Amino acid sequence: MKSIVKTLAFSAVLCSALFFTSCNTDKGKVAEAEQAHDHESGDHEHTYACPMHPEVTGKEGEECSKCGMKLTLVDNSATKNEYFMHFSATPAVEAGKAATLTFTPKIKGNESEVVPLDVQHDKKLHLIVVSKDLSYFDHIHPEFNSDGSYQITVLPNGKAYSKGQFASETRFDKGGDYVLFADYLPSGATHQLERIELNVAGAPYTAQQFRESKTVSKVDGYEVSLIPEGGKFLSNGTMHISAIVKKDGKEIPADQFENYLAAKAHVVMISEDTKDYLHVHPEVVDGRLDLHTEFGKAGVFRGWLQFQTDGKVHTADFVVKVEEGTAPVSTHAAATEHKH
Repeated sequence: MKSIVKTLAFSAVLCSALFFTSCNTDKGKVAEAEQAHDHESGDHEHTYACPMHPEVTGKEGEECSKCGMKLTLVDNSATKNEYFMHFSATPAVEAGKAATLTFTPKIKGNESEVVPLDVQHDKKLHLIVVSKDLSYFDHIHPEFNSDGSYQITVLPNGKAYSKGQFASETRFDKGGDYVLFADYLPSGATHQLERIELNVAGAPYTAQQFRESKTVSKVDGYEVSLIPEGGKFLSNGTMHISAIVKKDGKEIPADQFENYLAAKAHVVMISEDTKDYLHVHPEVVDGRLDLHTEFGKAGVFRGWLQFQTDGKVHTADFVVKVEEGTAPVSTHAAATEHKH
């Protein structure tokens, strides 16, 4: 099963309700009664899916094998609408200059309809901004407008901005190619992820290559380590990865972190070609962050782990080299085998 979120918006998870047809009215009534009984007795087979990875389905109480989120009931909530995120910039984005980025969720074939979004991790729209070489990363949250659109303010050079967990400002100090990942959930539909390319005018950044593995990152006086179960990052199967945070050489229990967007940490991993995107929500198990995800292919991934202490968001960056192979069956206490 593929673990990669593609550039197109997700197709809706379709859930077929059990129904009976009959030319005989009495038989139809009997069928309806039987269906009602099935619901009351618990015999009806419900469909549960991951809010972020709707292709991952299972039973009540199970977790997504890609990001660890609890599967949620999707009966009667899926939709056949095809969504897309309309993007515009005013004026055209130029390095070091002010601009406004506008994002408007729309339905193909019914573009005039306002599309309400549900709140996920405290915000309705999450935006991940990376340079195409993956040397630059930002996680921001466009502000809602009354017309149904969402906006990001691009600040000019020299103007200070606050970087909290609800930041709706960014800046582009260098020109060049960037990729924006818009992460959102239309009400009554399934999770959507859209990849938007943006060219910023002006002197371009110097592209970097990330070939050497980096699984230990130092940021703001903290040392963050990623340790894969079995010792290797492998392409197939569910990987369990421990994230250990230390300060002054002493490990800090993850449950002591402040909530950052309704979680103790957030992790994004993007393949070097920027086409494969993983958004992982770690759990706290035995005092440590436990990440479980599926890479789906071998290659180099850039990763960013964000956590918050004393009101400040810290972003640790990584270079993960994924090898061909199948992840071992987890011995982790919290591991659950998933079959989809």
